[in-house]
This record gives sequence, structure tokens and C-alpha cells, in this order.
Amino acid sequence: MFNIVLVEPEIPQNTGNISRTCAVTGTALHMVRPFGFEITDKQLKRAGLDYWHDLSVFYYDSFEEVEQKHPGARFFLLSTHAVNSYADVEYRDGDFLVFGKETAGLGTALLTRRAADAVRIPMLPSQRSLNLSNAVAVVLYEALRQQGFASLC
Repeated sequence: MFNIVLVEPEIPQNTGNISRTCAVTGTALHMVRPFGFEITDKQLKRAGLDYWHDLSVFYYDSFEEVEQKHPGARFFLLSTHAVNSYADVEYRDGDFLVFGKETAGLGTALLTRRAADAVRIPMLPSQRSLNLSNAVAVVLYEALRQQGFASLC
């Protein structure tokens, strides 16, 4: 099972779409507070449709808490500022794919501390970034592809 980490997500529709992607792929969703919405937000639930009961979701107060609760785990931080491509990583079952908030990403301090773990999705240099839910899907499906889409039909 892979793990998606959303650090301070702001847009409920993105988080709802990501939760749906996680549910249909058997991927755990880890959410780091604060959120830009209430978990009971109607838009969040609508975007996730009826997949909420199939979702493994965990909540944290900081990214450091995620790291502490999963010692020895491999974390890949997605950032437009990273040098290496997400496609160059050899993903393993249990890896954590970490995404920042829509307006600011993961932040300089975390990216500096874990620079070796940062990867990017290639795109035109004149563009900002992909939509968060699209970025999650791109990277997660590459990780799943590398695992032969194990247990997916």
C-alpha cells in the first residue's frame, strides 16, 4: 500500500478528489493540519462521493509527527523546485508521497531539510504547477505501475 500525505490542504474539492483516488487504489491518506476547510465540508464529501467508507485516513498536527509515527519510511516530497523527476524514482510498497498546500507547496524549511527526497513533475518552465489532485494521480499511478498494479484489476 502506498501513502499520500497532504500537508495543510486548502481546497476541499482537491482533497475530496484525492480521497477518491486513494480509496479506489487502496492507498492510505495522511492529512496534516491546519486544513483550509472543515472535514465535514459538503464540497469535500461531494468530491469524494460515496468512497469515504473505503478510505484509510489519518490526521496529524505536523509533518514531523508523520515522520515520527513512521520511522524508517521512505518519503518523496513533490515540489516544482526539485531537481529530480518523479519518474526516476524506484517506488516501493509503503512509500509516502508528500504534497504541499495548493498556494505555497511544502515550504522552504521542509524542502531544505529533505532536499534529497524532493522530486518534481516535469512541465513547461513558464507554468506554475498542476492541480494538486492531478499531481497526486500522476505520481501515485506511476508508483502503482511500477508495482504491476498489484491487487488492482
